Amino acid sequence: MVPNFPSRLLHDLGLAAWFGGTLANAVALNRAAGQASDPSSAGRVANTGWDAWTPINAAAIGATIVGSVGQLLGNKERLATQSGVASMSVIKTALTAAALGITGYSRVLGRKVSQETSVPVSSGTEPSAATPPDVARAQTQLKLLQWAVPAITGALVGVSAYAGEQQRPVAVETGMLKKLTRRGK
Repeated sequence: MVPNFPSRLLHDLGLAAWFGGTLANAVALNRAAGQASDPSSAGRVANTGWDAWTPINAAAIGATIVGSVGQLLGNKERLATQSGVASMSVIKTALTAAALGITGYSRVLGRKVSQETSVPVSSGTEPSAATPPDVARAQTQLKLLQWAVPAITGALVGVSAYAGEQQRPVAVETGMLKKLTRRGK
């Protein structure tokens, strides 16, 4: 077994859940909440769904971060010696930080919405005419942010796939030779 395998598995499973769960909630839960029998029930349905997702999402994010740190530690030699690995790691770290920030801010907004347990809304991210103004503002922001998290975590999936390709023996050899030839100039 590859020594870095447990970290990669933890990272990839966490990232898959983070991406997939937020995408599913944005695509289905928020819209489905609008099908409730009355506007107050719509808010309750959306809040119940997102509140149930929060601990799973936190575990997924934790697994992603722990796995990422394990991968960094397991690849520190490649970071120093293989061309392209350090820049890929910087991009991956920046995307992770952005996804964490947006997820955290979305949770703050979500709490504002979920404090009003029976707030009248049109759907999970659509206020109704009777929605309190502070909740309506939070929903308007969440309408945009619900797509930002899956977009950024989806980009992380792509960067992670690229990182996996960088670990192929031919890529490692080519990257190390490239870095060595740059040092010699």
